[in-house]
Amino acid sequence: MRGILTHSPLSRLGYRYATAVGFVWGFLWSTGPVQRRNGLYVFTGMPRWAFRRGGSCVGACYLTRHNAGTAVLRHEAVHRQQWEDYGLLFPILNAAAGRNPLTNRFEIEAGLADGGYLP
Repeated sequence: MRGILTHSPLSRLGYRYATAVGFVWGFLWSTGPVQRRNGLYVFTGMPRWAFRRGGSCVGACYLTRHNAGTAVLRHEAVHRQQWEDYGLLFPILNAAAGRNPLTNRFEIEAGLADGGYLP
């Protein structure tokens, strides 16, 4: 689905804005090292209230307490790409897809096993 709002310069602008927000949030609250992995800026040592589930991807920033293994970062790299494709529509579309990761199309696309949603 290509258009003015998705897969476009406008969506990439939203992605960059979200990345800036993620950077500010990460630098404010991260107490661990900040690393560049899988195209993500990984902020560790975040307080639990500063992100959802095991971690949150905001633009190109992944915010977590300590959940930064290889499989999870592979999963979050797909979310980074979703942010780039959909821009600021991504959080709206993701919320509309539902909170259950087993039925959320964005979580399924990112890989349920890599995201830690399967036993």
